[in-house]
Amino acid sequence: MAQKSKEGRIRVGMGGWTYAPWRETFYPEGVTQARELDYASTQVTAIEINGTFYRLQKPETFAKWRDQTPDDFVFPVKAPRYSTVRKVLAEAGESIERFVASGLPELGGKLGPILWQFAPTKRFDAEDFEAFLNLLPREIGGRPARHALEPRHESFMTPQFVELAKRYGAAIVYTDSDEYPAIGDITADFTYARLVRAKASVKTGYDNVALDAWAKIARTLARGSEPAEFPRIDKPVKKGSPRDVFVFFINGAKERAPAAAQALLAKLA
Repeated sequence: MAQKSKEGRIRVGMGGWTYAPWRETFYPEGVTQARELDYASTQVTAIEINGTFYRLQKPETFAKWRDQTPDDFVFPVKAPRYSTVRKVLAEAGESIERFVASGLPELGGKLGPILWQFAPTKRFDAEDFEAFLNLLPREIGGRPARHALEPRHESFMTPQFVELAKRYGAAIVYTDSDEYPAIGDITADFTYARLVRAKASVKTGYDNVALDAWAKIARTLARGSEPAEFPRIDKPVKKGSPRDVFVFFINGAKERAPAAAQALLAKLA
């Protein structure tokens, strides 16, 4: 089951489940490639589907993933680059519609937030970005849709961006990175963090001190508070309602991502 804080739910995982080095560092001998998702979904509480960034999947594929995983499992899904890596975001309507229609409703209650990652060269344009937010579906398959926004250009570090995210109820992804903006403002009823500092020399990717820090941050967020460790653009808000928390180990030494997720889950337990 997903780990529970006093109020909100904390889900931890990695990006994808097929990565050749994981045959040595994560999957036990005897787990075939066809059964990797079955195994991985019992070791973490969520997995970010990244393949959708490069190409659309089919409804039967999403249905297969749904049926291969535990009842309480969740899949955040990365939106296609055809929707986000473009000069004018306001023109992404057709691409977004094709993405949603490709089979997202098949995930049912296992569909997590949709991750919208923008190009590092994409600058913030308030009018264009609001037009893009207006294109995002409010529901998918009859269920409320959640959206997580990951800008990668420093021009997004402005109160205007934070205000737009709040107005549309979209979460700003907190990226634990020196390369891209780290925005810790809370703008939705859930939070989403992508951690990219894993080191190959550390068996769990992040050392014990760092994992303790992230466990504390996750619990603080789940209680409805804001962690003092997060840099903000706007003023912190007062303690709010409990919120769901998603934490994913993504890059850095990717071979360590599953171990990092398992280690953080163990601390949260």
